[in-house]
Amino acid sequence: MDAVRIGTSGWNYPSGRGTWNGVFYPARRPRGFDELAYYAEHFDTVEVNSTFYRMPDAAQARSWHRRTPAPFLFAVKLFQKFTHPDLYLAKTGAADWDLSRGDVDRFRTGIAPLADAGKLAALLVQFPPSFHATDETREYLAWLLEAFGGYPTAVELRHRSWSDAGAATSALLDEGGAAWVLIDEPKFESSVRQSLDPAGRAPLAYLRLHGRNAARWWEHDAAEDRYDYLYSPAELAPLAEPARRASAAGRRVLIYFNNHFSAKAAANAAVLKHDLGQVVPGAYPAAMVDRYPDLAGIVTTSRLPL
Repeated sequence: MDAVRIGTSGWNYPSGRGTWNGVFYPARRPRGFDELAYYAEHFDTVEVNSTFYRMPDAAQARSWHRRTPAPFLFAVKLFQKFTHPDLYLAKTGAADWDLSRGDVDRFRTGIAPLADAGKLAALLVQFPPSFHATDETREYLAWLLEAFGGYPTAVELRHRSWSDAGAATSALLDEGGAAWVLIDEPKFESSVRQSLDPAGRAPLAYLRLHGRNAARWWEHDAAEDRYDYLYSPAELAPLAEPARRASAAGRRVLIYFNNHFSAKAAANAAVLKHDLGQVVPGAYPAAMVDRYPDLAGIVTTSRLPL
């Protein structure tokens, strides 16, 4: 099952009610404590979210490479200027959406240390629910896949218009060599409809699990509340067999948990690794096992200072 990689969406959650400090990470850290290095003792892949909010920096990418073992892989989310122009304009105050090949080159340069080292698992292209399937958006998506050709690429489409025209969407992604990201999330009338069994011809299968907290998906006090959800073992079990089939067919399978509130993502990722017969490495704080009893008997515990 080496072709199935399981990890979390991000590794740095230092504040808020859903912090990982005192749960997955010790609240009082020894001198020189490195969150990424600690995370890499437990998982062999991670999804990088910071590159969505700012262009990647090659020096930072070299640091990520240096602080993780050779087999460790990064999935890197594409910068928001490419996928969320309204958000980008609101954040920067720019007068117009001046996207150019220069932006493509700048992003490529920023992640080159990971790509050159063979540590780039995928480029994640995540579109918002407002990105509907039209002739114009299909043309743009085709351009984007061409612009970032050469990377293993996965595209997350959230609006139902894409699955309503599922055959056309699959053909477009197949033509661009991209995987259609399978997403587990609360389903509303406008939500994309998908089976969680990977399809398509891409050599990559990509699954993101956002949690199923429907009650707080749109209305919440803090953004992190949306991801306050712990999958039960019964909810995780059906994911194992599709992952096995995709892996047996020769595809790399990437599974990332984004239900990050209080390190619930890390707990669920460890359980799914166990379900797939993988070694669950690293030591977990006893307090985390007490909080998430499904980890008992699956992980090694340690008594970290809290």
